[in-house]
Amino acid sequence: MHLDLSELSQLAPIFRELFKGYHISRRDPELYAQLSNCQDQYRTLFKALGFELVCDTRGFYYFVPDNATAQVNKTAQRLALFTFILVEHLADQGRDPIAVLDGGSLGRDELPSLLEKYRDLFVQAEVTTQDELEEKIMRRMTQLGFALEEPGLFRFLPPMHRFLDVCLSVQQDRDMAASLHSVLPLPTPVIVDEDSDEKLLETDDPLDLSEFDEGQEESEEDALARAIADEQQEMDA
Repeated sequence: MHLDLSELSQLAPIFRELFKGYHISRRDPELYAQLSNCQDQYRTLFKALGFELVCDTRGFYYFVPDNATAQVNKTAQRLALFTFILVEHLADQGRDPIAVLDGGSLGRDELPSLLEKYRDLFVQAEVTTQDELEEKIMRRMTQLGFALEEPGLFRFLPPMHRFLDVCLSVQQDRDMAASLHSVLPLPTPVIVDEDSDEKLLETDDPLDLSEFDEGQEESEEDALARAIADEQQEMDA
C-alpha cells in the first residue's frame, strides 16, 4: 500500500497518545475521526514501526507491539483490581456494573465508602487514603483515556471494556471453579516463587500493556486476570 503522509494530518498527536498507552475514543473527535477514516493507512504505518493498531468495535483505539505478549505493570494491575472492586461494589448495591462502566459515572463522594469497604485489597495496591485513590487510580484512568473527570464525578469511557473483559473472565473462572469443587476435588495450588518469571513488573511508569518477556505465552487479558485472581486468592485465604 502506498502511503501518502500528507493525508495523515494527525499522525504526530495520534502516535504520541497511543505510544504512551492512551486509548483514543470519541471523546477525542479529531484524532478518532482521522483514525476511523484512515485506519488502513495508520495500521500499515504503525506495523512497519513495530506496533499493532487495535480498533475495538466498541469505539476506541490503542496499540501494542507486533508479535508479542503482554506483561502487566503496577499501574495496569491497580486499574484492573479497581475495576474488579467496582464491579462487585455496584452489584452489591443492585446497580448494573456494565451500565455504569459503559458511559455511566461514579461520584467522588462514593470513594471514601468504597475505600473503607475494600481496604484490604486497596492496601495490597498501595492505596490507603482517598488522595492516593484519586492520584494512583482515578487520575491515571483519566490520563489514559479510561475515564473523564467532571465536577463531582468520574465518567467512564468505552476503553473501560478492556478491564471489564478481564473482570468477566475472572468471574467466569471463579464460577467454574465453584462448580467443579462441588463434584471434583480441586488440585493443590502451586506457590509461585517471588523471583519467578511470572512476577509482575514493579513500576509506576505510564500504563503500558505492551511490555513483554521473551517466550511468555500469556495474553494481556490473561495476565491481568491472573493478577486480579492472585489478589482475590490472598483475600480468600
